[in-house]
Amino acid sequence: MKQSPSCDALIAAPGNPGIARWAECVAIDPCDPGAVVALAKERAIELLVIGPEAPLVAGVADAARAAGIATFGPSAAAAQLEGSKGFTKDLCTRAGIPTAAYERVREFDEAVLGALRFGPPWVIKADGLAAGKGVVIAETVGEALKAAHDMLEGSLGEAGRELVIEEFLEGEEASLFALVHGNQAIALASAQDHKRAGEGDTGPNTGGMGAYSPAPVLTAELEARAMREIVEPTARAMSGAGIPFSGVLYAGLMLTAEGPKLIEYNVRFGDPECEAIMPRIEGDFARLLYLVASGAPFAAPVLSNDTVMTVIVAAKGYPGTPAKGGAIHGLDGAEQVPGVTVFQAGTSLDDGQLVASGGRVLAVTARGRSLGEAHDRAYRGVDSIDFADSFYRRDIGWRELERAP
Repeated sequence: MKQSPSCDALIAAPGNPGIARWAECVAIDPCDPGAVVALAKERAIELLVIGPEAPLVAGVADAARAAGIATFGPSAAAAQLEGSKGFTKDLCTRAGIPTAAYERVREFDEAVLGALRFGPPWVIKADGLAAGKGVVIAETVGEALKAAHDMLEGSLGEAGRELVIEEFLEGEEASLFALVHGNQAIALASAQDHKRAGEGDTGPNTGGMGAYSPAPVLTAELEARAMREIVEPTARAMSGAGIPFSGVLYAGLMLTAEGPKLIEYNVRFGDPECEAIMPRIEGDFARLLYLVASGAPFAAPVLSNDTVMTVIVAAKGYPGTPAKGGAIHGLDGAEQVPGVTVFQAGTSLDDGQLVASGGRVLAVTARGRSLGEAHDRAYRGVDSIDFADSFYRRDIGWRELERAP
């Protein structure tokens, strides 16, 4: 946004020490529609871009649009595409969108019957927002039923009061980002995320431990098919239901033998995929988002031919209870590596010292002429950072690197 010619000033709410280099940070609750609208009016903001899912589900976009502010991000009703997995699965059924077979369950007895229908393995999903922690892939019936029981009993709060139990899809995952306003939808970029905490895609699911863009496994043919069979029918179905979507629609796809199938939707650019796709976008990005927000005709931006990789440096304990307060040094050295930018997520300042304050702490991002070059630069950046209470995966991009000649 800051690099866009049309962006005269950038305000982040609430922001963190990383974005404070580029934006004025204002300490308000981003999920409070009244506070966000008041700030936007006070500062005569012409474009509001809502990043996380929680403010969207809380209706911040609705309040801003009602106040006459051009807003990039869907209404609370349209944000159900991420806020309720059951909502999305039912929409797929009605619109004939390819996805995994599923059961919606609210009681443990229903979960037992649902689990018996599928598997192994079993995919147990909390219906609501769970910060990337609401999906369990269980190898045994016992694991599946324990996950279902724990969620229904409140381990994830309200997010797990209803579940979706799905068949397990075989294939390789990829992410497709599309800009959507009503029935207008264009493909933006592809990426591949790495959800598991451990190398070799082992361990618990997380919000993402790293990503790269583009994802060659999502070929031009498969991308066009995913737009035609998944994204565009979703846009039409939402409009037809009286809850048109406006913003970015992030389709998590499984590339199966039968073709792309929808795993889930996010209604935002996502983390860490955002860090991987943004450096590839050329031109006036803020202007593009303004066109989408205002309902004007828009076209896909030019994308760099470079590959971008981002590696998440997380606090020990993530995705459970992360260690907080660990000192972080060496970011300047990391950014001296060619093509490297370090994005900050779970950070704060403690008496002038940068410290960890969340689970996923840093996103060390590098661009290169090839995936191999981006990979080498990203890990040179990671190795320049001194953050004792941390861990990261050293195999981001491993599938594509193995396929490289």
